Amino acid sequence: MLVLSRKANEKIVIDGGIVLTVVKIEGGQVRLGIEAPSDVKILREEIAVKAGGRRAEAALAAAGA
Repeated sequence: MLVLSRKANEKIVIDGGIVLTVVKIEGGQVRLGIEAPSDVKILREEIAVKAGGRRAEAALAAAGA
């Protein structure tokens, strides 16, 4: 797992086509903006596990989440 520090309005680019922007940091919450191609699924972890069951859990475990 790669761990990065970012400040508000700073970005992270993944594979040239996905951009994560730290929109706001307040208290214990971080708001992220995600720009990605329309064919890329973006789900919160709990939704991915619920929708994909064991397959999503295995993918998250493999990613170290």
